[in-house]
Amino acid sequence: MQYTLKKSLGQHFLHDENMCRKIVLQMQHRQGMNLLEIGPGAGALTKYLVEWEDIAYKAIEIDKEKVEYLYKTFPGLKDKIILQDILKANAPFNTMFNIIGNFPYNISSQILFKILEWEPQVEEVIGMFQKEVAQRIAAPPGSKTYGILSVLIQAFFKVEYLFDVHEKCFTPPPKVKSGIIRMVNAKNPFGINNREKFSLLVKTAFNQRRKTLRNALKSILPTAALADPIMSKRAEQLSVADFVALHKQYYF
Repeated sequence: MQYTLKKSLGQHFLHDENMCRKIVLQMQHRQGMNLLEIGPGAGALTKYLVEWEDIAYKAIEIDKEKVEYLYKTFPGLKDKIILQDILKANAPFNTMFNIIGNFPYNISSQILFKILEWEPQVEEVIGMFQKEVAQRIAAPPGSKTYGILSVLIQAFFKVEYLFDVHEKCFTPPPKVKSGIIRMVNAKNPFGINNREKFSLLVKTAFNQRRKTLRNALKSILPTAALADPIMSKRAEQLSVADFVALHKQYYF
């Protein structure tokens, strides 16, 4: 059974077997673990994951043709693939689980927000992203790539940029570089209780990143807060801890 490439779904298939194995090996394989693969596609990573017979595996895939191909190629996956849009999916397990995937680049940021939604249940993520996005997730304060994703992900996960993936590893080769990151759940180290308000604070601060916080945040913070000396800084100058302190003091 053959399958077709769907550009509308941002599909680029990983064909380099050495790279496939290298990515899978980044995941900490533990007996009895729950593992979700997001967007298995034609099974580049799946073929190695199915060898882990001591885990509970599930996958979410939006392309019906790919699901049929995977069932025919790997009969043991029957009933383990959820045919659904990942952005509309509920958590696939009732307890803690890990995530791995070559994420579609056209919705990778949205997938990260979905992972944040599931964060209390997510132990570890090994993900492939457009290199620029991967670097943004792992970026430190003060860098040009540091932004909304950096702060929101690093508030809940320890992030590590692992390695690049060359364009020639894919069919067809994407026009952008790719990178692999590891995200390990840090167990809400800052004790953020109101995630929606924290997220809105961070997004509002970076939406006008060239402006000082005093100008960028004046629409959502009380007037008294705008006198704080930290308001003379720009969003990219604040650490994750700074944003949390700002949130807890003025916007909770």
